[in-house]
Amino acid sequence: MQIFKQENLNILEIVEKLKQGQTIVYPTETVYGLGCDATQQVAVDKIFKIKQRQLDKAVLVLMADVAMAMNYVEWNKDLDEIAQKYWPGALTIVARAKFNSGLAKNVVAEDGTVAFRVTGHALCAEIIEALGCPLVSTSANISSEKSPSDIQTVLNSFEKKENQPDIIIDAGELPHLAPTTIIKIEDGQIIVLRQGEVRVDVV
Repeated sequence: MQIFKQENLNILEIVEKLKQGQTIVYPTETVYGLGCDATQQVAVDKIFKIKQRQLDKAVLVLMADVAMAMNYVEWNKDLDEIAQKYWPGALTIVARAKFNSGLAKNVVAEDGTVAFRVTGHALCAEIIEALGCPLVSTSANISSEKSPSDIQTVLNSFEKKENQPDIIIDAGELPHLAPTTIIKIEDGQIIVLRQGEVRVDVV
């Protein structure tokens, strides 16, 4: 594991490593995330091994902006209204991925949906924009462990494991916030799958 301080970070160097299929731990608007290029199957497979995650539990992705999301998701008026109201921010939406979206298996779930959000974290957005495609974002811990808000917790999770992240971006201790809220929109109705930091008006 290579550890980089956020203040000394070379974004283009990190992006080049992501393009090579490497995995990173990075700060988000809620907790530290574990991620990779969401279009690279080998890299996504590594994420599941590192996290010891069940293969039937798809991982969510971060987008730099709505324009990027539209390239991968079947966009509609309901999505647009939610996006305008809550993004960028800690709200994840589950929607149908475009056919042949280019996203890796286990990013697109078995039912053809993808969980995604436009990040409100400046560093995340900068990395994703430079990468040019979505970034996997699952909490940087072994499955069933507590989501980490500090680097020492991340290191404690992975340092003695066979499979480890390639890169860790140290941004210090993050604010102790709830995880992202996750919603699904069906027939114009909002279904809250996980209540988190953002409160969504359910109609």
